Amino acid sequence: SIQYVDMKAKRAESVGISFHKAAFPASISTNDLIKEIQALNKIENMCGIIVQLPLPLHTDKQKVFDSIDSSFDVDCLGTLASEKFYNGDTKIGFPTALSCMALLDSVGLDLKTKKIVVLGRGMLVGKPVSALLQFRNLSPVVIQSKTENKEELIKNADVIISGMGQGKYITGDKIKTGAVIIDAGTSESNGGIVGDVDLESVKLVAGYVSPVPGGVGPVTVAMLLKNVLTVAKSK
Repeated sequence: SIQYVDMKAKRAESVGISFHKAAFPASISTNDLIKEIQALNKIENMCGIIVQLPLPLHTDKQKVFDSIDSSFDVDCLGTLASEKFYNGDTKIGFPTALSCMALLDSVGLDLKTKKIVVLGRGMLVGKPVSALLQFRNLSPVVIQSKTENKEELIKNADVIISGMGQGKYITGDKIKTGAVIIDAGTSESNGGIVGDVDLESVKLVAGYVSPVPGGVGPVTVAMLLKNVLTVAKSK
């Protein structure tokens, strides 16, 4: 999490965006954290406020997200910004979901002819990615833990976008030859980070697979900064 904040700071400054990090003790109360955010909302020329996850367990995450002025909510986690996105206004969107779509678009597939599977229904990846696909008049199949025939659905998929957070769940024998896989899942393993994909076996079968780390993550930061630029242009 700290490394990710540092990556955001480095990338922001590399493109001329001023980045200020505010750190608070893990014991901070929800109300005190909200007061800090409300003070940031009033800063002139503010173009983006993000709350780095995870938050301490005792805090009310949604109340914290909702305290961010929706016009600065570049992570799209507050209720107002989220509702705007799901109503079809995607000028500012969930950065990880936008990253998945950017990587998918870079492959150059005609998605209208492909079977698309989204693994997971989380607020950062699965749900917003499914919405972005539907906004393009596509019909992804969303797989959750209770989904029947999940192995068959995965095996028949031309495109798999995964955000489950189950380390190396997708192996080469589970996918069809030539499948395109966007891996947005992260899990800790032996002191490092792994994705939902077992890269070593999958890369022998897939037509394209994004690595973890170094795939969705850096592009997510780029999409976050794109959101900041969108806010700046609107001022």
